[in-house]
Amino acid sequence: MDWGTELWDQFDTVERHTQWGLDLVEKYVKFVKERTEIEQAYAKQLRNLVKKYLPKRNTREDPESKFSQYQAFLQVVKELNDFAGQREVVAENLMMQICMELAKHAQELKQERKSHFQEGRRAQQQLENSFKQLENSKRKFERDCREAEKALLTAEKLDQDFNATKADVEKAKQQANLRSHMAEESKNEYASFLQKFNRDQSQFYFIEMPQIFSKLQEMDERRTVQLKEGYGVFSETERQVMPIIGKCLDGMKAAADSVNEKNDSQVLIELHKSGFERPGDVDFEDFSQPINRTSSDSSLGTPRSTLDGRLDPRLLGKNKGKRWPFSKKNKPVITEDFSHLPPEQRRKKLQQKIEERNRELQKEIDQRDALNKMKDVYQKTPQMGDPTSLEPKISETLSNIEKLHLEIQKYESWLAEAEGRMLSNRPDNILRYSRHLDHATTLNNNNGSHEKDSPDATQSDDSQDALNQPIYTEFDEDFEEELASPIGICVAMYQFEGSSEGTISMIEGEELSLMEEDKGDGWTRVRTSKGGEGYVPTSYLRVTLN
Repeated sequence: MDWGTELWDQFDTVERHTQWGLDLVEKYVKFVKERTEIEQAYAKQLRNLVKKYLPKRNTREDPESKFSQYQAFLQVVKELNDFAGQREVVAENLMMQICMELAKHAQELKQERKSHFQEGRRAQQQLENSFKQLENSKRKFERDCREAEKALLTAEKLDQDFNATKADVEKAKQQANLRSHMAEESKNEYASFLQKFNRDQSQFYFIEMPQIFSKLQEMDERRTVQLKEGYGVFSETERQVMPIIGKCLDGMKAAADSVNEKNDSQVLIELHKSGFERPGDVDFEDFSQPINRTSSDSSLGTPRSTLDGRLDPRLLGKNKGKRWPFSKKNKPVITEDFSHLPPEQRRKKLQQKIEERNRELQKEIDQRDALNKMKDVYQKTPQMGDPTSLEPKISETLSNIEKLHLEIQKYESWLAEAEGRMLSNRPDNILRYSRHLDHATTLNNNNGSHEKDSPDATQSDDSQDALNQPIYTEFDEDFEEELASPIGICVAMYQFEGSSEGTISMIEGEELSLMEEDKGDGWTRVRTSKGGEGYVPTSYLRVTLN
């Protein structure tokens, strides 16, 4: 079943139908475009909502972040942000895969349809011209036949008229013969045009128009297939994001399941437990005996009086604060030892400060070790750098280590006080470390004023070696690193002779295991295939991290 056979006489109908099909494509494109705008507006509103409710700063230090219900809320908001991203993906895919594609195809189909109908109209015009020629030849043949018949009748009348001259009769006969000849020529011409029209008409209805209709049918069916695919993409675009949207919803459900009411209650206790004992009963004070007026130290009653009968101002404020635990308290003055906090909160703050200082101390120790290794290499290989240029940095690092040790000891003392015990043996260590640091600093300052071969220079070098030794051996043991796995591989681009302590030799092209990245001092710790570990210059390596 094709249009050329079944719709051979429905040219106008085919023209209207193909135009309706293109209009439908444009209507669907407009529909999808409006749906895309809705999705984009929806995603934008969700993004604004997320931005409004997500904290603008890091909440890791906020007490609220420790509650599972607040963490779950933040997770729900973040999952909603991912959900908004998927709505944006839907909008983008609808615009790219439907609106732009179908609009492009519609323009191409319009041009193709126009060319097909132009071809059909040209064929119709040719057939109409052929028919006009046939009609003209037919009318001419009819006219010439009438003229020939009239001329023949006129010649016959003159032939029978006795009054007519012979010349008139001959002239009438010649005119009749001429008209008959013209009629015969018109007949032949009419027959010729008739055969031509029949041939053109047959070609028009059986060859040309069926071909044009077939092209139009193929074009319309192709348009229908494209529209069908567009309908499918409309739903498939939504289906493609469903797994990720499902994960977002699963994340929200997981956030809801992660809320632990018992844990949150315990967190509230840990955050705000004061450590104070509950107040005792208020004792009765007999004002009928003003001289023997007393009060219990453990009670929350009237503050004790002084010897002259006046209230002790030192106890008045303190007891007033304890007496009304639910009253609004004035903002306390923050002190360095956190003594303004309740005992339990003070202990936690001190522990937190000790942990922070220990991390800072470990960084300074690592930097000190790296600087000492670099200085040793510079001394062994002078062309790599000047060892004396590292002295200010080494002195600064040692000073920072001393300050951190003192701060840690200070916080540990306060912590011991908060826990009801005192540290022991710390003052001796601090004094020993301070005396050693002062002696080492003096030697470092005098190091540049002696020659290498003088006895003083030798003594300075020995003192510097003593300075490089760990001061707190019992503290450094806490930071010993376990044998770790490689974090990458590296290849030696140049040969290096590791003659100084802590370094290791390597040959050009040797493949090594990367154990520790460069910390900014120009050295990288590696492990050879034989198991040996040491530091080599970072600029000698080509590194690939795992």
